[in-house]
Amino acid sequence: MKNLLLAMSGGTDSSVSAILLRKQAYNIQGLTFKMWETELKACDEKEKGCCDAESLLEARELARKLDFPHEIIDIRNEFEHYVIQDFVNEYMNGKTPNPCVVCNTHIKWGILIDEMKKRGCTYYATGHYARIRQENGRFILMKGADTKKDQSYFLWTLTQEQLKHTIFPLGELTKDKVREIAKENGFERIAEKRESQEICFVRDNNYRNFLNTYVKDIEKKIKPGNFVDTEGKVLGQHKGYPYYTIGQRKGLNIALGKPAYVLSIDVQKNEIVLGDYNLLERKSVRLKNTNWIKFPEPPENLKIEAKIRYNSPAVPGNIRKEKQTYYLELNQPVYAVTAGQSCVIYDGDDVIGGGIIAE
Repeated sequence: MKNLLLAMSGGTDSSVSAILLRKQAYNIQGLTFKMWETELKACDEKEKGCCDAESLLEARELARKLDFPHEIIDIRNEFEHYVIQDFVNEYMNGKTPNPCVVCNTHIKWGILIDEMKKRGCTYYATGHYARIRQENGRFILMKGADTKKDQSYFLWTLTQEQLKHTIFPLGELTKDKVREIAKENGFERIAEKRESQEICFVRDNNYRNFLNTYVKDIEKKIKPGNFVDTEGKVLGQHKGYPYYTIGQRKGLNIALGKPAYVLSIDVQKNEIVLGDYNLLERKSVRLKNTNWIKFPEPPENLKIEAKIRYNSPAVPGNIRKEKQTYYLELNQPVYAVTAGQSCVIYDGDDVIGGGIIAE
C-alpha cells in the first residue's frame, strides 16, 4: 500500500482530497498545522480561515470518519519566522510580499516534506488546484484544469525533488465538482464551506492594520514623508511608506485634480513618487531568485507568457539572460510591476518557472 501524508486544513479542498485518496487505496496520514491564531473568539464567521480552531477540529473529525490517523502539530514559531517576518520586513523595506508563495516554499513544501519523510511516506498531497506530469525525465508543474481556481502561480518555487513526491488530487477537477463530491459522500457541511481568505493571518484583509498591531513601536520607526512628482516637486504628505504599494490610487488622501498613482517608493528619502497611470507601464522585468521547472534552464528564444501577479492576465514575450540575471522582455506593456511580487512564466499550461520581481 502507498503511504501518503496529506496536508489538511479542514477546508473543502483538502477534505475532498482525503475522500478521493481514500478511494484510491492510499495509506493516508493526515497532518494539520497550527500556524497562527486559533482561538474561536478571535474571529467571527466571516473571518474564519484555514487555521482557526474549528477548522483544525473538522480536519480531525473527517480523518476519524474516513478511518485514517490524523495529527495536529504546532508550528507557530516556524510560521512566524519564515512567513510573517518576511511579510513585515518586505513592507518595511518598501516592497510588496507574497506570503502564500513563501508559505508554500518554507512550510507546505519545507516542513511538511520533512514530516513526510519522518513518517515513512513516499507521497505528499495537498488540495491545490494544479497538476503534475512527467516528460523528458522531468516533473512538470501544470495549471489546474479549473482556470478560475488554478493555483500554479503560487507553486513556482517547487523543486524536481518536491514535485516527484507531490500529488494534487484536485488538479483535473473544477471547484463545483469538488463540492459535488463532498455532498455525494455525505459531507454537506464541508461542501458548503466558504473560501478561505487571501492572507490567513491578516484577519480583516487589511495589511496596514496588521502592521500597526504587529510591529512594536511602528510609529517611531515609520514617519510621515512627502508625496512628490517625477520631478521631485512636493505634492503633499504620506502617512508612512509601508502603507502604500506600487500602482495604488485609492487611499492616498491627496487632491491633485486628476487621478494619481504610486509610481515608486524611495525608502531612504522616505518619499513616494506619484504620477499618471501610463507612467506605470513597463515591458521589461528583471527577476531574482529564479527557479526553473520545465527545463534545467530555459532555452534561448523561448516564447513564453508571464504573469506579474496572481490576478493579472498572462502577457506574451521571451526570456533574456544577461550574465547571471534573467529578464523578461514582453510584447505588450504591463502595469504596476512591483518589487517583491512573484513573476511566473508559462508555456501554455506548463509552468516554466518563475522568480521574484527585482527593483
